[in-house]
Amino acid sequence: MSVIVVGSTALDSIKTPKSSNPRLLGGSASHACVAASFFAKTNLVGIVGNDFPSRYLNLYQRHKIGLEALQRVPGKTFHWSGEYEVNMNNRRTLATELGVFETFTPELPESLRDVPYVLLANIAPELQHHVLDQIRKPKFVIADTMDLWLNIALESLLKLLRRVDAFVLNDSEARQLTKEDNLPAALRKIHRLGPKYVIVKKGEHGSVLSSPAGLFVAPAFPLRKVVDPTGAGDSFVGGLIGYLASRTGSIDSNLRRAIVHGSAVASFCCEGFGLNRITKTTRPAIAERVRALEKMTCF
Repeated sequence: MSVIVVGSTALDSIKTPKSSNPRLLGGSASHACVAASFFAKTNLVGIVGNDFPSRYLNLYQRHKIGLEALQRVPGKTFHWSGEYEVNMNNRRTLATELGVFETFTPELPESLRDVPYVLLANIAPELQHHVLDQIRKPKFVIADTMDLWLNIALESLLKLLRRVDAFVLNDSEARQLTKEDNLPAALRKIHRLGPKYVIVKKGEHGSVLSSPAGLFVAPAFPLRKVVDPTGAGDSFVGGLIGYLASRTGSIDSNLRRAIVHGSAVASFCCEGFGLNRITKTTRPAIAERVRALEKMTCF
């Protein structure tokens, strides 16, 4: 089955203590679409300016990502610049230039309004609502978020939680949303807000799923060297929904394996700047890391 992903499409300038890489392909939709494309037909909903390099459009096409809903308009593409500290866990934003993304209104062509799997990647909740309004009968909707929307668009986000099947956020955002330091207590409160499934990302420590079947704790794939973690969370969610779309059976029967596949895909993202490493991986390489994760966690 097919996946639709709405989110930001950006040019990222990333600096680490050892390297500086300007204007790489980035954005939540870009990372999530590439990750999902390893498993299912994927369609990108986003916007870019006329400065968007053709080589990045070619990259999307190599991954067979549908671009029917990618708006290309005069102006500058969304640009983000950030710098990581030595431990690669902390980063600071140096510049954010919204460009054409500031006036982005996602519109779906008729051909995409029946797509069954929907990923509302990290963008403003109002835009997530706008896309969801255009989908007729989705089978599974998952929404990602960040602390910015908790600060400036909480009311809209809370309304969104009543409309989605799954909600993804990191552990600090879970605490901020629920005012609970204890994660199980926070998960219970988030379920009461609407979503049947809640997934808490914990970076290098993996993720936690809360569902009607109980808790599931999944590790991150251990890497000896992290080059650039930008987009790892988006790759995780993209791999997760792409895997779900490729499987038959219920969401409950496939979700735990989907999370492990998302972790495996995200690990490749961290091994190179931007999308440079993940675009060179393969399904067999992903499957090998999934088997390694199974071996590590079996007892």
